[in-house]
Amino acid sequence: MGEEGADAAVIRIGTTLSRNLGRTWHLLATLAVAMVGLWVLVAHRQTIATGVDQLAVADRTWLMAAGAAAMATWVCAAVVQQGAVVERLPAGRLLAAQFAASAAHHVLPAGVGTSAVNLRFLTRCGLSTANAVTALAVRTAAAGLVRLALAVVLLLASHRTVRLSLAVQRVGLVLSVAGCGAVAALVVLLNRTVRQRAARAVRSVAADVRAVHTRRSRACALWGGSFGLALANAAVVAAVLRALEVAVPVGQVLLAYLIAGGAAVLLPTPGGLGSLDAALVFMLTAVGVPTAAAVSAVLGYRLLTAWLPLFPGLLVLGLLARRSAL
Repeated sequence: MGEEGADAAVIRIGTTLSRNLGRTWHLLATLAVAMVGLWVLVAHRQTIATGVDQLAVADRTWLMAAGAAAMATWVCAAVVQQGAVVERLPAGRLLAAQFAASAAHHVLPAGVGTSAVNLRFLTRCGLSTANAVTALAVRTAAAGLVRLALAVVLLLASHRTVRLSLAVQRVGLVLSVAGCGAVAALVVLLNRTVRQRAARAVRSVAADVRAVHTRRSRACALWGGSFGLALANAAVVAAVLRALEVAVPVGQVLLAYLIAGGAAVLLPTPGGLGSLDAALVFMLTAVGVPTAAAVSAVLGYRLLTAWLPLFPGLLVLGLLARRSAL
């Protein structure tokens, strides 16, 4: 075997090892979250039972408002997806695809369901696979930047809240350590060829971002929809809390949701199940919500955004696939 053949073999082995390590880490993290979630359910079953009881007698008007906010998340997701591409997408099928993607998001591992549905939808709408992947990257980047900016602004505005500040410091420390570890692992695992491909991908994304921002309507949809998506998710939690007659400033609820969502990204479970729930309960209690009410609020959030829409969303997913829209 020549020198070039040996280099190619080493690259293939390195790439295979990197993929296997990523899959192993994902599996271990998912199992760990499942075990921790089971332990929490058993250890705090009385608190959870109290939370369910509180949710059962909650104000129906505010619960309906929370349901409306949950439906708004699908509209915002559709607006963001349209803003991430220059081409005009069919509005009805786009909204249906986001509803189906939300169901897939809560069934498949973190990010896989939403990305797979939207990738298939965009290619069915005439985009090349490369452009569709870039559009998903643009959408993800915009959502992340908006959430980060909102969290920073709200954190600076609520610096007097001691308990919240302490909670943020703890979560921030965990995020920082995990982020540094992830960066170090990527530097070690990525070989020269992979780094070159990553650089080309970044340039491609940058080119598409520039193209999107040459059209004001697309830029407004991308950033405004990302902002609205974060607000709508937090509004579900805030409305459920109001239904439970727990008065918490909306800004603190939004900040709690943003930080909990950032922490849940480190534990890749389907729809953030378990990881987001635990982090959100912790953050809500940090802003002064009683533990039972925090558990009720998270249960209500899950009910409205995941469990109730799950079966209809899967039906829509099957219908779109049958009609070759996916």
